[in-house]
Amino acid sequence: MSNSIYPSFLVLDDGSVYKGFSFYQVLRSSGEVVFNTGMTGYQEIMTDPSYSGQIIVFTYPELGNTGLNYEDCESSLIHVKGIVAKNICSFSSNWRSKVSLKDYILKKRIPHIFGLDTRSLTRHLRSKGVMQGFIVNYLENKFNIGLMKLDLVRRVTTSHVYSAKNNKLLYDSVYSYLNYKIKTYIKNTINIVLLDFGTKNNIISRLLAYGCNVYILPITSTYKTIASYKPDGIILSNGPGDPSKIFYSIQTVQKLIQYSNIPIFGICMGHQILSLALGGSTFKLKFGHRGLNHPSGLNKYSEITSQNHGFVVDQNSFKKINLLNSEIINITHFNLNDNTLGGIIHNSKPIFSVQYHPEASPGPHDSDYLFKTFINLVNITKKV
Repeated sequence: MSNSIYPSFLVLDDGSVYKGFSFYQVLRSSGEVVFNTGMTGYQEIMTDPSYSGQIIVFTYPELGNTGLNYEDCESSLIHVKGIVAKNICSFSSNWRSKVSLKDYILKKRIPHIFGLDTRSLTRHLRSKGVMQGFIVNYLENKFNIGLMKLDLVRRVTTSHVYSAKNNKLLYDSVYSYLNYKIKTYIKNTINIVLLDFGTKNNIISRLLAYGCNVYILPITSTYKTIASYKPDGIILSNGPGDPSKIFYSIQTVQKLIQYSNIPIFGICMGHQILSLALGGSTFKLKFGHRGLNHPSGLNKYSEITSQNHGFVVDQNSFKKINLLNSEIINITHFNLNDNTLGGIIHNSKPIFSVQYHPEASPGPHDSDYLFKTFINLVNITKKV
């Protein structure tokens, strides 16, 4: 393990410069600088496709205490463009730990900077809004970081169809340490198509826990392709970036709504895609929702939820097209911090969605019941 450290800088699009250190010389890594308020979950965050193109500021002051293991990655790749921390622990202490965060950073060559005041940086991002930035070892004379206007989902979606079959032996071996998940395992014969906007492994694992056979399809899949798998239900997954740019998927979901009676469950990006397909619109938040303790609910009811998104659905757009007034859809959840739209349900079709992550990973399990709700909806629809 190398004990070398190098001076590093985080430079923001507004010209702000934060000084720190890195474990190796980071030539340059640029992305949208956002902050996450969770006390844990750095392994899941670094491997979560929803964070593609982003530099993550961790507000919790000590990162890496529990190391990393073989089970908690949300994908097989590192998707973040960099991590920013106050302190990075060199030695981990946890019964599941297989490698320290420092060694993992060096092995995977993850762009990073530590030793700066993350509280000051987070307050700056809350005040000015998230912005583009880069991590570098040498300051340059000019800072020119144009805003990314990319279809990030095309970068992270699967390039081919693959399946995750109902396999209790495999399931037990992977999740033997999570008793609550083992207890929910159900032997079933439900076929689920998951449209991969950047899905997390734990969405798939929750479906496997209910005995589903899951077919993961790229977002470019057509209505005809999706229908060929004869799905009993469809999941629209989480993913990165601006949902309004994914017009081809919006059109496909519109056809699914109009021509099929297949239950659809949208999660995070999937919620936004579903809302756009219904005729709504989205807008970008000033600094987004990224953390493990966001309250979501309605009428004096609240769940504590895990969230990660920079865009939200404009609830007023539903009113403009008379979807709410005519009670075609109902709002089921609001984010109780800022009253933005948190969930919807269709009143005449088996369709619902939420703006947060019911699979958590990491995070609270308050909303895990939504998977059971979806499976019950699938079973009811199959009998009709």
